Amino acid sequence: MNAKVLILNQNYEPMSVINVKKAIVLLYLGKAELIEAHEGREVRSVSMSMPFPSIVRLAFYVRVPFKKIILSRKNILRRDGHRCQYCGRADLTLTLDHVVPLSRGGEDSWENLVCACVRCNNKKGDRTPDEAAMAMHRRPIRPNHVTFISHFVGRMDERWKPYLFLH
Repeated sequence: MNAKVLILNQNYEPMSVINVKKAIVLLYLGKAELIEAHEGREVRSVSMSMPFPSIVRLAFYVRVPFKKIILSRKNILRRDGHRCQYCGRADLTLTLDHVVPLSRGGEDSWENLVCACVRCNNKKGDRTPDEAAMAMHRRPIRPNHVTFISHFVGRMDERWKPYLFLH
């Protein structure tokens, strides 16, 4: 019963992840409909049984304010998959690197901060990646809340991928 369920807004936009108990309550009260269920699993009570939910969709549209993701060290590590963006290694201690150094007018922003191992960060020093001849694996971008739904869950149900645009 501690499994995770993806909850979609009425327009199929991913909203969040909830536990199975909350999903069952929403289904029972008619506030949500079942989109995907776990094959061969059921939740039973004395008087009824229902499929074990994986994805539910709200019956009514809920206006959700823009979900701003806070710029923090932890969130940058999540966005970059806990890998150095220069050498690609994940087995070393990671730091944050400013793509355009602060001394050169760079700023603390999603588009200017990346994960870097200590070795690569020291090698790059007070230069841009081009000046240091160090290519980045991925350009840093501002993540959206859908990205963090997948990180929050860890091992993701394959049925969720089409709804999270992760084909």
